[in-house]
Amino acid sequence: MTALTDQLEYNTEREHLIIPEYGRHLQKMINHAVAQESKEERNRLAKAIISVMGNMQPHLRDVPDFQHKLWDQLFIMSDFALDIDCPYPLPSKEVFNQRPDKLKYPQNFPKYRFYGNNIKRMIDIAVNWEEGDMKKELIYVIANHMKKCFLNWNKDTVEDDVIFNHLNELSNGKITYSSDNKPLSDSQNLIKLTNKKFGKTPVYKNNKKHYRNFKKRNSN
Repeated sequence: MTALTDQLEYNTEREHLIIPEYGRHLQKMINHAVAQESKEERNRLAKAIISVMGNMQPHLRDVPDFQHKLWDQLFIMSDFALDIDCPYPLPSKEVFNQRPDKLKYPQNFPKYRFYGNNIKRMIDIAVNWEEGDMKKELIYVIANHMKKCFLNWNKDTVEDDVIFNHLNELSNGKITYSSDNKPLSDSQNLIKLTNKKFGKTPVYKNNKKHYRNFKKRNSN
């Protein structure tokens, strides 16, 4: 029994798999190809390995440059040590190990991130509209939506003047709206609309109540 346990191999003790999806047997085939002294033999083994890799991913056969990707993966799994005649440009180890550039997250006004970037885009559009009733209505809709966003972030009530000041700041002072114009929707109504939209009061509760009453009547 001891002799059998001594022969067991654990994954933690085995060689690291560069692309685990292909499995350990394929990795051993690649290692065997790398160790061959004859370039002709390495070329022959590489083509056979590429064929096996293609059979393991038949759903990708119609993907553009499928064969190119397989050859790239072959070199990556060989740790770029496989010296063969490749039908495609050889991938560079330096480029492969290079870290991608950090993506910049678009955040124009992080102080008011609860409004979201769409609000800022809507404000920018409203700024460029010609003066008139259409622009006034658009600004009113934006301000109302800002109030709803604010209440989603902070469930307490909010004064309309706070929304107007934020609107003015987000438009770089180009939009001025005050309570003298059309008043915004009431805070409680906006909260009720939000709760109704996201179904804070499930319908099934009423169904359960009706079922209990029905059961009680029929049991008498």
